[in-house]
Amino acid sequence: MRQRPKIALRTFGVEEEMLLVDADTGVPVPAAAAVIAGTAFENLRSAVVPEMHQEMIEIVGAPHRSLTDLQAEAAYARATVDRVAQGLGTRVAPLAASPIPAVPHPSPGSRHELIAQRYGITPTQCMTCGLHVHVSIAGATEGVAVLDRIRGWLPALRVLSANSPFSAGVDTGYDSYRYELWNLWPSSGPAEVFGDAETYHRATQELLATGAVLDEGMLYADARLSARFPTVEVRVCDVPLTPATTALLAGLVRGMVASAADAARRGEAPAAISLNALRLATWDAALRGLSGTLLDPRTRRPAPAAEVVRAMVDFAAPGLAAHGDLAVVSEGVERILSEGNAATWQRATAGAGTDLRGLVLAAADLGAASAHDAASTALAGSR
Repeated sequence: MRQRPKIALRTFGVEEEMLLVDADTGVPVPAAAAVIAGTAFENLRSAVVPEMHQEMIEIVGAPHRSLTDLQAEAAYARATVDRVAQGLGTRVAPLAASPIPAVPHPSPGSRHELIAQRYGITPTQCMTCGLHVHVSIAGATEGVAVLDRIRGWLPALRVLSANSPFSAGVDTGYDSYRYELWNLWPSSGPAEVFGDAETYHRATQELLATGAVLDEGMLYADARLSARFPTVEVRVCDVPLTPATTALLAGLVRGMVASAADAARRGEAPAAISLNALRLATWDAALRGLSGTLLDPRTRRPAPAAEVVRAMVDFAAPGLAAHGDLAVVSEGVERILSEGNAATWQRATAGAGTDLRGLVLAAADLGAASAHDAASTALAGSR
């Protein structure tokens, strides 16, 4: 019997967007330049870079081969940047939207300033923080095959990561209100099935030719080929509360990418879900989270969220197993299904009598847990 080829092993990395908030009030403050300057003298492997607003930073991690190493770096970077921020009267808050009303300030620089001038009120409404996961690919042909085969599972990934029920002082009723805010950008959301790299690049050029976006970096699809690295970039997740959940989600994405590439190599077709149906399913997932139903890519019908999330893990299982991550990721996902996601934590914290200020600062404490504690927990924690 002919032996099935082994699944190719892949590196992966994460980019985490964070809010900068006043250490006393929890209100977002324009402190990015000072915090970034303060990290220049720290022993960080991660890069700390500006985001669209001065109330935000992005922590860009290095590529890794192991979940443990990725988590340890994310934990150390978060703790270090928060320590620097505290010296400036600021905290780093891993929240996907600000629970407290704030007026953002565009970051200096020609591109950010041009976006602020060009797109009316939209940039000021989109002070949101996500987790972007990069997974290595062999090239554009493989990358497009992956995009086509993971697109139907991305709503399930979104509900696991949901971390933005509160925005501008109110409970929005969404688990991931970041999704709703980010969709003010017309180039955001799910993508169609492309079929091949030529069609993907042709579609990209067609969008750029409209003149509605400045450049390829403003094509904010839920998953895309990175314009900078030889990676697939999955962008649907809210920024997690803890480095443990960052590593869990990154491991799950890597497993999905590896499994999707293997499925494409074996000739398995992508799920035939229309773009409009997937957009509706994604919106419903952001609204109802784990308490609702999700579109099951296998049947193209709704099913209980937990059932579809487990099916997503099953889809990723060959890739997870190839990297030695199947047991730890499966256990972490089951913990979230049992205990709730970060939106559950936010609502429980607010329901226990904590005001929104206290909620923001409690999130900052969780996010900046010491590198030693976070790394030794081995992906424990449901948020």
